[in-house]
Amino acid sequence: MTLQALPLCIVLIGLALYVVLGGADYGAALWETGGDERLRRHAHESMAPVWEANHVWLIFVLTVTWTAYPVAFGSIASTLCVPLFLAGLGIIVRGAAYALRTGTTTERQMRRINRASAAASVITPFCLGAAIGGIASGRVPVGNAAGDLWSSWLNPTSAAIGVIAVANTAYISAVFLAGDAHRRDDEVAEEAFRRRALICGAVSGVLALAGLVVLRGDDRALFDDLIGGPGTPGVVVSVLAGAATMALVRVRRPEPARLTAALAVAAIIAGWALAQEPQFLPGLTVSEAAAPRNTLIAVLVAIAFGAVVLFPSLALLFRLALGGHLGAGEARAVDDAGAGDLLAASRPGLLGRIAVGCLVVGIGFLNLADAGWAHAIGVVALAGFVVLGGMAALPALLASPRDEPAG
Repeated sequence: MTLQALPLCIVLIGLALYVVLGGADYGAALWETGGDERLRRHAHESMAPVWEANHVWLIFVLTVTWTAYPVAFGSIASTLCVPLFLAGLGIIVRGAAYALRTGTTTERQMRRINRASAAASVITPFCLGAAIGGIASGRVPVGNAAGDLWSSWLNPTSAAIGVIAVANTAYISAVFLAGDAHRRDDEVAEEAFRRRALICGAVSGVLALAGLVVLRGDDRALFDDLIGGPGTPGVVVSVLAGAATMALVRVRRPEPARLTAALAVAAIIAGWALAQEPQFLPGLTVSEAAAPRNTLIAVLVAIAFGAVVLFPSLALLFRLALGGHLGAGEARAVDDAGAGDLLAASRPGLLGRIAVGCLVVGIGFLNLADAGWAHAIGVVALAGFVVLGGMAALPALLASPRDEPAG
């Protein structure tokens, strides 16, 4: 992997995290608009403590792309300014709904807020998916507003990806909400969201097949690269992970189903990247789009330093939320025994110590040496730090409160 491509790989990881975590938030808003009040409350309380953290990944993706690939970012942001603007409005409305809920006094006001939030949670993933469809189908040329402001995202491929994105938010959120209900021993909510996950999963699968048909007619080159080309492994892994998710949900194993659902999303994004490689935009390769070497190194160092704060913080946030120590919109105290367990879980293990070592080595080779081979070692070390640091934080993120010792 070249230095020019490394930031883009990190961007794709951030995009996968946003599609999974941010998508779960959008989908939860859809489940808050109808059905039993108990289910609506469960959907809100599960997402309220973590929704802002979920949307951090979108900011991360935009910031890194802007800095590491400025020409491509300017071309995308200018040509796709309409769907990106609409998506931004949707994010604002979705966030405002959390704040406004606390000030409602009547059921009618609550219904209006939920409907506005649900509408925003349909518009935003659709517009973001349509924007990705415009990029993938080659409708975003290089240059400031060089592409058509409307056909760049209102086209068959964009529409198909946008609809699939909306369906996937409902599917992913149902899987996640079933897992949350399982942790809380809420059998009614777990069964309700398990059924919804199965239905939405089936719908998403049908839409994905229909999307391939649309893609074949609209962009045969990309279709061939995805089916039978370099992107095929990603598609295969995504299909297998999606089937595994459905099977796990069906046998009431929502916790591992979360991981396979996330893997399905990450695999299809990887497949898209492999199919489009080495092109970033039509006529612009990844290497040509990359910023100067010094800028890329600075970006990677900044990401590494940010990961030192971000990953442990997110691990602690999700652990508190999944453990029931965070309420919806209110602070809740953690008892002494629980705090002790959290402190014990946060002690660095072998992976954590190795990750810190990689950080030191990476910073040293990138800043104290001038040779190209030294910079390559530094970049690899920083990448190792990000990966190992994430692996060290993962057990704390995934650990079930049921597995903790009592007392």
